[in-house]
Amino acid sequence: MSASTATRARTREPFDRRIARAVQAVTGRALGPHQTAIVRIGFALTWLVFLLRELPHRHEMYGPDGPWSWELASRLIADNRAFSVLMWSDGRVWFELVYGLAVLSAALLLVGWHTRAVSVVFMVGVLSLQNRSVFLGDGGDNVLHLAALYLVLTRCGQVWSLDARRAAREAARDAAREAARRAALEAGKTDGGSGAVGADGDGRRDVVGPLLWIVLGGFLLATTWFSDVTGEWWLPVLLWVLWLGHGLWWLACRLAPGEPRTLLDVLANLAHNAALFVIMVEVCLIYATAGWYKIQGSRWQDGTALYYPLHLDYFSPWPLLSELLGSSGIMVLLLTYGTVIVQIAFPFTLFHRKVKNVLLVAMMLEHAGIAVLLGLPVFSLAMISADAVFLSTAFLVALGARSARGRDRLLGRRSAGPLPEQRRTGEEHGPRTLVG
Repeated sequence: MSASTATRARTREPFDRRIARAVQAVTGRALGPHQTAIVRIGFALTWLVFLLRELPHRHEMYGPDGPWSWELASRLIADNRAFSVLMWSDGRVWFELVYGLAVLSAALLLVGWHTRAVSVVFMVGVLSLQNRSVFLGDGGDNVLHLAALYLVLTRCGQVWSLDARRAAREAARDAAREAARRAALEAGKTDGGSGAVGADGDGRRDVVGPLLWIVLGGFLLATTWFSDVTGEWWLPVLLWVLWLGHGLWWLACRLAPGEPRTLLDVLANLAHNAALFVIMVEVCLIYATAGWYKIQGSRWQDGTALYYPLHLDYFSPWPLLSELLGSSGIMVLLLTYGTVIVQIAFPFTLFHRKVKNVLLVAMMLEHAGIAVLLGLPVFSLAMISADAVFLSTAFLVALGARSARGRDRLLGRRSAGPLPEQRRTGEEHGPRTLVG
């Protein structure tokens, strides 16, 4: 009875009120904080693992010793206008600096240290190295390429990050100071001191954020100077907009914390929610197009497509395991048809939670199998990271709690309980530094 009453009430609700509620939902807060955090962690880990694995071969892959020389790369980039700071110089020192910054930014983004600034450096590192040698990669590089662009627009440090931990501790200190001030006022021991209390805890003494902002400003000047060899004009413009936006946000938090700050929060939430939506659509398009292209192939139609890669020496890191699986016609048939069915059906099951979760697990297991059987761990890790955007919040919260307990046991310390999560926008204290 109550359910039917609620349904009738929603039906009688005016259209303009439903529109207003929808607008409030997408502007009032950054949606999917745990989903964007797990995507950030997944892609940062993917890029970090790849860079460290290829560290001994970096000069042959992206550097001056590679078969795709700097001159060939510069000629190609002059045509396709791809972005790469490696085109600024063909020197070995400059290459080592860019590669080192790419590794450092991936590690810092993984732990969520000043994610606003580091996500931009991460994007620059991904685009620069991948566009330097476009013929390297196994498919996962395309997904990582797109994700690096989208992560810049997301508030991916709301949870599971050093930013969130720092903001929660600042909030706890501010609450303690406010409680002490009120207690002193009630006891009549002070005249208020509202100007002094909280001055230490409002983040104004943080120098790391402004310093990063200044350093990145110098980098943007260099990017503008080398714009004729860097790539498309829109990417430096985007970087300047982000840089100026962080500075404007920093000023608004100190000089106009009322409506201007609220307006900037709304714009940031819109950008975050739009980028999150685009990531979800991108994953659906990847699976839908892959599935529809597969069903047009005769090998996929007769159920023998997976037999052939299992018998290629280049894609057989475990020959005995590949031979065992490939020798079973029934298993090859089931896996071939199952792959096509899962990829085509997944976008149509997003509004049915249970079916979506089953297919999501199936796709992640499929990519884990590709990593083991075909020796494509980076591709598989990139796709699993993209799939993680559809994981449920309840599962991610439980996963985070178990990870925290496991970390505490490993370090042999007693858990003090979960830190309070940030309220309101999800990054309550984030705007108090220029880029952190």
